Formats: sequence, C-alpha cells, structure tokens
Amino acid sequence: MTPPLENYALGRWIPGTGNHHELYDAVTGEPIALASSEGLDFGEMLDYARRKGNPALRTMTFHERGRMLKALALHLTEKKEAFYQLSYRSGATRADSWIDIEGGIGNLFSNASLRRQFPDKPFDVEGDPVTLSRGGQFMGHHLLVPKEGVALHINAFNFPVWGMLEKIAVNLLAGVPAIVKPATLTAFLTEAVVREIVASGILPEGALQLICGSARGILGHVTYQDVVTFTGSAETGKMLKAHPRVLDESVPFNLEADSLNGAVLGEDAVPGTPEFDLFIKEVRNEMTVKCGQKCTAIRRVIVPEALLEDVQIALGRELAKITLGNPQTEGVRMGALAGRSQVQEVRARVEQLARHTPLVYGDLEQFEVMGADRSRGAFLPPMVLLNPEPFRYTATHEVEAFGPVTTLMPYRSLDEAIALTKLGKGSLVCSLATADPQTAQAFVVSAATHHGRILIINREVAKESTGHGSPLPMLIHGGPGRAGGGEEMGGKRGVAHYLQRVAVQASPTMLTAITDVYQTGARQIEKEVHPFRRHFEELEIGETYTTHRHTVTDADITNFANVSGDHFYAHTDVTSLEGTLFTGRVAHGYYILSKAAGLFVDPRKGPVLLNYGIDTCRFTKPVYPGMTIGARLTVKEKINQEKRDADDVSKGIVRWLVDVYDETGETVALATILTMVKKRAQ
Repeated sequence: MTPPLENYALGRWIPGTGNHHELYDAVTGEPIALASSEGLDFGEMLDYARRKGNPALRTMTFHERGRMLKALALHLTEKKEAFYQLSYRSGATRADSWIDIEGGIGNLFSNASLRRQFPDKPFDVEGDPVTLSRGGQFMGHHLLVPKEGVALHINAFNFPVWGMLEKIAVNLLAGVPAIVKPATLTAFLTEAVVREIVASGILPEGALQLICGSARGILGHVTYQDVVTFTGSAETGKMLKAHPRVLDESVPFNLEADSLNGAVLGEDAVPGTPEFDLFIKEVRNEMTVKCGQKCTAIRRVIVPEALLEDVQIALGRELAKITLGNPQTEGVRMGALAGRSQVQEVRARVEQLARHTPLVYGDLEQFEVMGADRSRGAFLPPMVLLNPEPFRYTATHEVEAFGPVTTLMPYRSLDEAIALTKLGKGSLVCSLATADPQTAQAFVVSAATHHGRILIINREVAKESTGHGSPLPMLIHGGPGRAGGGEEMGGKRGVAHYLQRVAVQASPTMLTAITDVYQTGARQIEKEVHPFRRHFEELEIGETYTTHRHTVTDADITNFANVSGDHFYAHTDVTSLEGTLFTGRVAHGYYILSKAAGLFVDPRKGPVLLNYGIDTCRFTKPVYPGMTIGARLTVKEKINQEKRDADDVSKGIVRWLVDVYDETGETVALATILTMVKKRAQ
C-alpha cells in the first residue's frame, strides 16, 4: 500500500483525508507516496502561526535567531545522507542533489552569519538619523521591526529542499514564522526535511508549518501583515498575485517566475580562448544539471554570427559526453525530469518551437537510457534548437521548454546582442563571456534594466565562479518583467522583505531611548568613574566622559610630521599656503584624533581589551597653533559578541562617539571608534 505524506499543522503531523494525489518515482515510475491536504483549516493554520510562532520569534534578537539557524543547519547536515537517498527518486543525480540539499543548508549557514550585520536586538536601526530642525532638537530615524504575520511560501517542484530552506532562512532571521507549500510533485523530499526540523526541537512552536497537498483557498485568509512568496510559472504567479484578498489587503507578494535567461558570447571570445571554452561548459551545465529544470537555466544562447557554427559544433561535442539514465547507475551524468507530466509538457514546447527553429542536436524519440526503463521513467535527452533569424521567429523569446533544451541564435553587433536578451521581457540572470572590460561595461549598463543578475565569465573567475545558475544568499535573486519583478534573498535586503520600516520622529534624547543608539544632541550621562574602568554590562548608552584640554603648538605639528612621515605642505610649509583654504600652518587631522585619544584614554589596565577600529572620521574645522582642543567620549552603541568557545573571554564591542572641539566649543573632528570591552560576568 502506498504510504501517505503528512502535513505539519498546528504543532502536529496530520494526514490528509481523501482525494490523494499519487506521487511517482521519476526513474522507475513506481508509486512513492500519496499527498492530500483535505481536512486542514488554512485560516486556523495562519492564525496559529500569528499567535504562536510570531510572538516567539519577534521577541528574539537577530543574534538569537541567527544562532537558531546555525543550529538547524548543523542538525540537517548530520541527516543529509538520508535526503540524498530520497532525492534520487526525484530523478536527480548526486551532483543535482548537492545543489538542492547542500545549497539549501548553505543558505541557513549564510543567513546565520548575516546576524552579525544586525544588532543584538529584536529590531534594526536603518541608516543614519536625519536632522529635521535648525536647532537639532527634532530629528527622525528609520526602524525595521518584524511584521506580525506569517510568510506563506508557495514553491516549485525543481528544488524541494533549497526552495524551502533559502526562503525560511530569511523570514526566520527576520523574526517571522512560515507556512511552506512545496509543489506536490516532489513534496515527499520536503516532508522528510521538515520532519527532521521538527524532530530537532530547535524552532519555537508555530515557527514552521507544512502543506503537502493542495493549498487552494489559502490566499483567502492572508492579511497585510503577511508576506506571500511564489516560485514557479509566470502565468500561475500572476494569477495568484491578482487574488482579490492580496489586492484588498495590500499583501506583499514576491514573485519569482521561470524566465528565458540568456548567455551571450562576446566577439573577443573566439575558439581557442579560455572564455570560449568556459562559455560552452556553462551552457552544457545549465542544460544538464537538474535536467535543465532550473528557473535560472540558459534557454537562449546568443553568439556572434561568425561563430555560430563553431559554437554548435563545440556544444554538440560537450553534450555527447552526457550519459542519460538512472542517477544511481555508475557513469550516468544526467538523470530524469521530476515526473512524466513534465516530460509531456517539455515535449509539447519543443514541438512548438521546432516549427520555425529546428532541432540541430538531440531527438525527442531516439535516445538511450542507462540503468532504467525509458518507457517508465521521466527521461528526455539534451536538445539544441537553432534560430537563424531571432528577430523574426520570436517564439524563442516567448516559449519556455522547462527541461534540457536551449536555442542557438546569431547576433551581428553588441547592440543587437543586448536587444536579443531584452526580447525575453525580463530574466533572472544573463551571462556574458568576454575578456574585454569595455565590452563588459557597455553590456552591463545597457542590459541591466532587463535582468536581476548579470554574470561576466572569463579566465579570471574560472576557478572561483559559482556559475550562471547559482543564486547566492547574499545577493538578490529575482528579476524584472517575466521573471516576476521580485527579489528573494539579497543579504540584509532580503531580510527587509519581512520587516516593517517605520520613520520615528522625536527629540535626540527620545530617539536614543527608543533605538538604543546615541543620537547627537541627546542628553548625556556623566559618571564619577572613567568609562574605561567600567565593564561592558555597566556602560550606559549616552554615558559621556569630558577630557581636560590641550593647546596645540608648532612643536606638536613638527613632531607628528616627523613621527608619521606626513610632510604635506599645509602642515610644514607656510610659504605654500597662498590660494588654499588655510590661513596658516595647520595641524594634521590624524594628530587631532591621536591627541584626542591621548586625552580620553585611561592608561591603567582595566576592562578595555583593545582598540577595535574606526567606523567613521571627519575633520570639520582646521586647527592652528595656539588653539585649544578637548574631547567628549560618549557611549554610542553596545554590540554583544558571542564566545567562540568555552575558554573565550566574555566581551562586547562598544562604539564611542568622539567629539573633538576647540576653545569656542565648535567641533573640529568627529569620529566613531570601537573598543573591545570585557564583561564582568565570565
């Protein structure tokens, strides 16, 4: 009897009831599982995530959420071999599964590390404050706080692990729970991963739920605090995005649609160059990895007219090395499509395209399969079509065969190549193979409007590039037009999709209290004890130390010039000042900062472990001999640091605002310096 998949909802595993969808092994055609979501109350699931998962996550700090992701990544890494074995049943080879499984877990690790770009707080303070009044006592600052809803992820069939983990990594770091709806075709693998996530106990209750069957009707329950993401066909994505509830509630909707991505061979990348060879290998890989079932796969190969035949021959030679069959059979380099329904769809699209752009490599009927029964599995060979007149036969730019299929086409100039890439009406990624910087610049500047990502392929990146089809978690993944107009991932940019940005207007003192970041002009706190004598926990935001003063002399300037080697004319040659901004010999800016450090540093051994660096530094007014300077050292922000191991010292980073002023009280230099400060509690 075929076992049923279970949905994870309301904190428990729930089998669907009735109207099961049968899932099959893509290689053998044998039944794997039954999937159904009947009996689930989608409105109750969303409410449960908002009531349970959201408060638990949003009260955690970014650092706590990041450490949670790291723990989850480590746990899944220990269990990954079981996922590999199950992934074979989706038609994927070991290499294909590596992208899906390890790539997904890698997203968890990357977003875990991203926590260091956020404060150890539940919210983020974005950018710099804005002064809104002449007197400086009315200002504004932007805060980012987690939305009070749930992230609803509707995913595609091609990456059942990566598609889920790359999305939930971002919303969980932001502090928002998720409901995941994988494509039913490969939901058996997603379910296996979610089982391990749930079993780990790492996520708080309500942080993750899973729907293995249909989610029809779920959009009727979303609100403006929720975020919906969709990955799949542009047609389905646009239909969902236009759902009345999504429109009425102004629900954020991120659409990442399959697109007709292109790869362009530069005119300088002729046969015999590393760029030509890299281009051919990139096209081959994008045709055959995951059997071409990637939203980033190369569908259009755009090459100089004079090199069209060379490319066709070279690509055919590379594709001839690809062996098709059971992914567990030794020597097989390309497995099966995800299901026989996909085979029928790809065949129909190829037949449609072949009416005007004939097949020049591969055959829908004549191909061999190793270690499997071709009639039972979801197999198709690599296929290349040729479009000799790409501005005339435009189906190439409109119809996508979502499998191991691409189309060759010629161009006569760089402008023509750029125009051809734009005929796809927006893509996730485009590649250009060239060693010429001028060609690369001209291409990127003009083509950027139509692509979410552009990869320049040449010998310099050959050993390190992750390739055309590999979105990276620290960069945006999305694209304009046909590609959906959305952005997934993207480092801090991606996390911001799940955060509400609010502009807070108040006095500097009030903003300091709200943001936990000292704002210039806010009330300062003076203590009897020097701040360098106080431990990390004891220091208060706004705590200020005012130094004694020092009168700058000619000898100071001469000595600093000799020590530093900085003999810039304005410091050492008063005869060269005519026509400059200076009225006399001027002190070095770095002398002023160094002297300020000498004024505010407590030399005795204490909690301050080391100087960690300088974030910002501005010299705002010249300092001449005879002027007197002093400094105010203010605790601007405190950043907790994690212990690397049990023997590490408990510590944090303190950001100090250094305000150096002259005898008139006017600021001559402003800097933000960082020190590493020991905690009292070890």
